[in-house]
Amino acid sequence: MIAASLINIVLDLILVGWLRMGVAAAAFATIASQTVSAVLAFAKLTRSQEAWAVHWSEVRFDGPSLKAVIVQGLPSGIQNSVISIANVIVQSNINSFGAQAMAGCGAYSKVEGFAFLPVTCFAMALATFVSQNVGAGQPDRVKKGMKFGCLCSVLMAEVVGATIYAASPWLIGAFSREADVIAFGVRQAHTITLFYCLLAFSHCCAGILRGLGRPVVPMMVMLAVWCLLRITYITITLHFIRDIGVVFWAYPLTWCISSVLFAWYILHCPIPKLGGGAPEVKA
Repeated sequence: MIAASLINIVLDLILVGWLRMGVAAAAFATIASQTVSAVLAFAKLTRSQEAWAVHWSEVRFDGPSLKAVIVQGLPSGIQNSVISIANVIVQSNINSFGAQAMAGCGAYSKVEGFAFLPVTCFAMALATFVSQNVGAGQPDRVKKGMKFGCLCSVLMAEVVGATIYAASPWLIGAFSREADVIAFGVRQAHTITLFYCLLAFSHCCAGILRGLGRPVVPMMVMLAVWCLLRITYITITLHFIRDIGVVFWAYPLTWCISSVLFAWYILHCPIPKLGGGAPEVKA
């Protein structure tokens, strides 16, 4: 990943910054860097002496494994795709407030991208940890890991959010010197960042449920709340209150609702027994 990042940066500087080849060159730099990353990773796997080594002569389709991958992966893929489409609709509402709003919110989104990294990493780690310990028949470790992971992620997200809240004028100002642009970015940061704890909790719960073998639940919650409810709220409220703050508040509100739904479900969701599959949720 480090090699891919360095290659991407160097190619961007050469192709876009020096040769002025435009957007297509930036796309090519990304493709080239990811290709190198994939080749290096697979080369390492094929040379490994560990149990996870890849032997090309043994690579083939396995029906049960393929089914398990699809059952676990397809809901997440659908969820991320639809949420991306919903974000496009949200962005279109931001764009309606003018070029300064677009630039300010765009600058904030760059800062937010770094803030989301710990959140998504904890969610992925929890999914792996929970599923491994369910498979090992260690329900006590599952419960401890769930509590510890959620607590660490929520606290870290809040610390990051508070830092961005305080430093937002300087962080947004690094992307633009226009006062209006900075004002829009800072306003979005001051509305959203202190609620990163809710975002972290929702993502952790989604990871936990995937680890418990229930990937459809986070998909349904996030599609219903982060997509349908968020878009409906923005569309209706903007009709009566023409203020960009309406769009900004859509995020904390929907994060709060999804957190409540996830918390309720996990409290009523038993841990699957080893070899027994996922039991039905208690009434």
